[in-house]
Amino acid sequence: MRNIFFILLLFTASIVAAQTELLAKNYFEQGEFEKALSIYNKLYEKNPGRFDYFTMVVHTNQQLENFSEAEKLLLGKLKGRRVNPRLYIELGYNYSLQNREIEATQYYDKAVQFTVENPNYAFSVGDIFSKYSLLDKAVEVYEKAMELDAEKDFNLQLARIYGEQGKLEKMFSKYIDLMKSNIGYKGAAQRSFSQYVTEDPTNEANIILRKTLLQKLQERPEVLYNELLSWLFIQQKEFKKAFTQEKAIYKRLEEEDLSGITDVAIIAIAEEDYENARDIVNFIIEHSSTPEAKLQGHQYLMKIALATATNKDYPKVEQQFEDLFDTYGRGPRTYLLQIDYNHFLAFRGGKKENAIANLKVLLKEKLTLYQEARVKMELSDILVFDEKFNQALIYYSQIQKKVKSDILAQEARFKVARTSYYKGDFQWAQVQLDVLKKSASQLIANDAMQLSLMIRDNSLEDSTQTAIKKYARADLLALQNRDLEAISALEEILHNHKGEKIEDEALLKQGELYEKTRQFEKAEANYLKLIEFYKEDILADDAYYRLAKLYENQLQAPKKAKEFYEQIIFNFADSIYFVDARKKYRSLRGDAIN
Repeated sequence: MRNIFFILLLFTASIVAAQTELLAKNYFEQGEFEKALSIYNKLYEKNPGRFDYFTMVVHTNQQLENFSEAEKLLLGKLKGRRVNPRLYIELGYNYSLQNREIEATQYYDKAVQFTVENPNYAFSVGDIFSKYSLLDKAVEVYEKAMELDAEKDFNLQLARIYGEQGKLEKMFSKYIDLMKSNIGYKGAAQRSFSQYVTEDPTNEANIILRKTLLQKLQERPEVLYNELLSWLFIQQKEFKKAFTQEKAIYKRLEEEDLSGITDVAIIAIAEEDYENARDIVNFIIEHSSTPEAKLQGHQYLMKIALATATNKDYPKVEQQFEDLFDTYGRGPRTYLLQIDYNHFLAFRGGKKENAIANLKVLLKEKLTLYQEARVKMELSDILVFDEKFNQALIYYSQIQKKVKSDILAQEARFKVARTSYYKGDFQWAQVQLDVLKKSASQLIANDAMQLSLMIRDNSLEDSTQTAIKKYARADLLALQNRDLEAISALEEILHNHKGEKIEDEALLKQGELYEKTRQFEKAEANYLKLIEFYKEDILADDAYYRLAKLYENQLQAPKKAKEFYEQIIFNFADSIYFVDARKKYRSLRGDAIN
């Protein structure tokens, strides 16, 4: 019993100490340094062996400009039997805070000399030099340590410091050497490169990295250099050049591995560079060694065809699909191709009944649970499009049961909520959305939150829910690509429900549809009106962002675009558009974006 009591006592004491330390840290971070110092002094008195408590006592004194007290503490510690070279840096920094640079340099040099005599201290000394932005000193420590001890490796630290110093060529070279010695560094290196490399090929860092890699390729060809060049060209969205590098890798390795080329194709499609994507995919099809790989290539080709097709191309696209089914069949292995085909038939080809029938036939095949769920998801979406809501809800519910642990189940739950919303069953939609707000998928959680807020906001003041029912109908018309009807329905809301909660939603939705139908001046007017009357509401950042993009891409007014991106940066720091707005603002201003 006494042993248990003693253990509990120690455990309680450790919890109290941790809470006290947390309180001191909080005071320090809040700028209440006198309170922090009082606690840190007591902690250090009770634990004189804790170096972290000692340094916090010093740092807190420095914040209070008690430099002489900090100096006294540090000098006292340096008189101890075992000297920690970090103390020299702390003392030097204390002098630097007082603009006593000569004394500061003397103690910094003592720390460097200490590591020359004891290279094992190089890491901790270099690290604290870096912490205080004494980068030249950190480099000196690391480089000397590596000279003195061949087993010491501080190349990663040096690479990071070179980047901070703006010595980009040295940074790139150092990271490349690291990757050559251990390919495991590749991810860390590319993450670091991303801080300096931009989409702009004329950006200084891009030019330096490209020259460095090309020079190394000329000296001694290695696949790593081609891979990094491909990565660079992808960042610059120069997919044809990235394809050239991936082809070189493919030919050199002679392993029939098309994964690198496939990755470039997928990214090019996502970035809507369909011309280059088509060339890359044709190469994949030509050089694929299995029917499955060729089929995948054809699927990518059809995605490109769908993305670029206009109404007059639809018969040709339909025939291309049919030709592929003649070659590869309509069984489980072409289920993704069949999903794309039937989506095209329903949403663009005006053949909903055909698409529904085709997918029901596909469901009779021996599909895996996941394949069945994907097919049912497309079938449900088409049934919603066809306003067969109850049938769609049945399939969505089946998906949730069949793939409970998969993200598809959450997507199906969201679509149950959205379908209920289209039906006008807002209460049941709200129940589903409340669950989805905690979804593991951030995208689904955000969509659920947005729809939930819209329903709640527009149900409180209007018990009859007249306006939101009209809006849901307009939303469905937009889903059905009946854009002009949707615009008219929204206009009716704006006319008859002026000043109600729904007005901002209607303005934004109508603006988006005006953009889709290329009525850009009308879209501009909607967004401006939304900003004028609802600049404090939740949709304001959407209006600013869409208006900025409209000015940048459609109305050829870059100055105005910059102005509205700037509004997001200064007034909507928590907006989902903040990062992109800042990037576009800097680009329009002519900055080198690092």
